[in-house]
Amino acid sequence: MEPLMAITIGILFAAAIYMMLRRSIVKLVIGLILLSNAANLLIFATAGMVRGAPPLVPKGMTAPETAVADPLPQALVLTAIVIAFGVLSFAVVLVRRAWEIVGADDLDQMKDTDT
Repeated sequence: MEPLMAITIGILFAAAIYMMLRRSIVKLVIGLILLSNAANLLIFATAGMVRGAPPLVPKGMTAPETAVADPLPQALVLTAIVIAFGVLSFAVVLVRRAWEIVGADDLDQMKDTDT
């Protein structure tokens, strides 16, 4: 399972970089989405993909009885998802406003409006 995840993460990172290098600002936003998803999968993969029980300690014991899932990567990814959604919503509003002003989504045409 880990080699398949490594290949998937590599493909997502490559696709994200390819999309971010395009001239269209919409493709740039799609690349940002792919990049954040690839980073989230990377956090999960490096933490170890093991199915386990919730990290609950029964009453009267000092340690869990069975293997438990690590809650830290899950919390980090959940936080990253929320932050990525905020960045995505800001980028969509920025793209819409740029489209209204310039009338194109080509970054070269947007650079011409600086003067």
